[in-house]
Amino acid sequence: MTTVNRRTFLESLAAGSVAAGADAREASAAPDVQRPNIVFIFSDDHAQAAISAYGSRLKDTAPTPNIDRIAREGAIYERSYCANSICGPSRACILTGKHSHKNGFTDNEACVFDGDQVTFPKLLQKAGYQTALVGKWHLVSQPRGFDYWEILPGQGNYIHPEFIQMDGSTRRVEGYCTDLVTDKSLAWLKGSRDRNRPFLLLCQHKAPHRNWIPAERHYDLFKDVAIPEPETLFDTYEGRSSAVARQKMSIARDFNWGHDMLLHGKPADPRFSGSMDNREYQRMTPEQKAAFDKAYGPENEKLLADLASGRMSDDDVTRWKYQRYMKNYLRCVKAVDENVGRLLDYLDESGLADNTVVIYSADQGFYLGEHGWFDKRWIFEESLSMPFLIRWPGVIPKGVRSRALIQNIDYAPTFLQMAGAAVPEDMQGHSLLPVLKNRGRAPAGWRTGIYYAYYGENTHAVPMHDGVRTDRYKIFFLPNSNEWQLFDMEKDPKEQKSVHADPAYAAILADMKQRYHALRRQYDVNNSVIPTQRMVEEWWRARWQQKLKETRAGRDCPLIFLGDSITQGWEENGKAVWEKHFAPVQALNLGFSGDRTEHLLWRIKYGGLDALHPRAAIMLIGTNNTGHLQRPAEETAAGIRAVIGEFQKQLPRTPLVLLAIFPRGEHPDDPLRRRNDEINDRIRLLADGARVIWMDLCEGFLRPDKTLSREIMPDYLHLSPAGYELWSRGLEPLWKRLGLDVATR
Repeated sequence: MTTVNRRTFLESLAAGSVAAGADAREASAAPDVQRPNIVFIFSDDHAQAAISAYGSRLKDTAPTPNIDRIAREGAIYERSYCANSICGPSRACILTGKHSHKNGFTDNEACVFDGDQVTFPKLLQKAGYQTALVGKWHLVSQPRGFDYWEILPGQGNYIHPEFIQMDGSTRRVEGYCTDLVTDKSLAWLKGSRDRNRPFLLLCQHKAPHRNWIPAERHYDLFKDVAIPEPETLFDTYEGRSSAVARQKMSIARDFNWGHDMLLHGKPADPRFSGSMDNREYQRMTPEQKAAFDKAYGPENEKLLADLASGRMSDDDVTRWKYQRYMKNYLRCVKAVDENVGRLLDYLDESGLADNTVVIYSADQGFYLGEHGWFDKRWIFEESLSMPFLIRWPGVIPKGVRSRALIQNIDYAPTFLQMAGAAVPEDMQGHSLLPVLKNRGRAPAGWRTGIYYAYYGENTHAVPMHDGVRTDRYKIFFLPNSNEWQLFDMEKDPKEQKSVHADPAYAAILADMKQRYHALRRQYDVNNSVIPTQRMVEEWWRARWQQKLKETRAGRDCPLIFLGDSITQGWEENGKAVWEKHFAPVQALNLGFSGDRTEHLLWRIKYGGLDALHPRAAIMLIGTNNTGHLQRPAEETAAGIRAVIGEFQKQLPRTPLVLLAIFPRGEHPDDPLRRRNDEINDRIRLLADGARVIWMDLCEGFLRPDKTLSREIMPDYLHLSPAGYELWSRGLEPLWKRLGLDVATR
């Protein structure tokens, strides 16, 4: 066997010369090759602006000397971006090296991480690494691919947190969460790990996630300091989509009296929300509560007096909220920084530092008052950006500052290549080793843009959107309002005005749209197949909750209808027909107005068919994919295929009647009708005559000349009462075949 010294081995990795298909055991076979240990320190919601090495407005007010040390002794990446700015999805992207639409964890509200899929810890295990995880997990399912783990339930608590153990039990531990996560990480490093094998340690903090409860030792930190305000604290949101103003993450409007501002009792002023208490205070011992009240009490009393006197203007209240928020946020960061120092010190003292890669990162950035906001989600720079600082002695020179475009989907292939393990071809990220080896400069052929997608949640009213960030420009698309936004990051770094409609940027807009579509093709993005909910729409959420009650009631329901507004219309224009033919057999209407394939897919995937055992299901879906966004026929057909697949997974014994998408538009050459015809030509091939039964009722709605009449479809899309009667008659051949006792006349 040829011997390879450590330096040569690492240089070969950085150059990408380790064969991509090599067996992981081969990569670890030579005992004289020291593969590096990896310590990945990961916090939650830590903005680049709150790390002094990044040089923000806070660098002198709230320094982070221990995190800065990683940059000083290694490299700091200034253009480090997340793929989906929300906690669980970002973590899933890191574990899998794939965008959210590929790893299946698109949002925090209903998704459960599929632990069966390939992740980098599993592959490192196979390559001979010991793997450990301590702290926040937030992916619902239990961790896989770790020799040891202890995780916080959900978001976890700051005060005396619980930790879920590998046997499924939960243990409450006295102390402050940030300290405890580090204690447990150090205990594993010092404890029973095999000293003859390389290791991966994921040390994952809750801090500085909301609701920003500092360690007691930091209650008075920044007490007499005014935290510098961002220039956009009082952003008016002009010059951008109206959705930017409709968000619910405003410091002025949306901070909570107890949960966020740490005030006792109920709001004494209507400019504070009162929906959530400070539950961390409730976890404290009497002695801890006394210390908390001693530190915060005088400031709170002054606020109450000023509010009662009427002396505080709206801007004054916003400024007070900002100072309270920022001081507590930065106090939480202080504890993180101290604990980073503890880990670095141990690596030095133990002699591990020379062969250990240390990375500090966070799941996304965070708004520290920019645009008047807290939280994340938007593609705007403060939450799109995530910290990435790395130290690798002997490989990365000291003091590197990189402006190469990197993304959290790159971490998995990077870790694998560091370990000499094969990188799966379906990982969408790129190993950073060529960039690290090149003193942080992007090598030839490196990406020129990153793709970002946020899928919408019921929290903070930030709509679904996706986009591209290049070296200078940023473009994103809001599908619900069919809007483009374009920003020149060189001339407008604070993203105050979209120039998508500016004639001077017409060529740039066209180029950025081309890049957007090219990256979507590269990453195989088809929104029609990505399960997507609409919880931000109150009526949709209410209908979903009501239908869940109906499906979970366990009542006999031999027939269900699945679809969009045309199906929901059985409760409106079609009500009389429904009452005559379908109500007597206890049929269930699961149509939701405005739904596209991705929405129906989400409903089926996340409980929409729970406790049902129907004899048959009738599905009509896809016309909104055409009408709302005019998606290509092949994309919608793929969405319908995905819906069928999920339906069969949930109800494998139930035959699904797949209806051809009904005609729309008055004339046969209507572009949207023709698009639906294209979809029908594709989806008819999905039927097998048994589990999926194809029915084309379109001719029954048309005149002999193939036009639609307003008597059947008043708006050339939705059915009239007469149209629902025709639909009912068209289904009559099914009833005998399916053994259903549906009245036909």
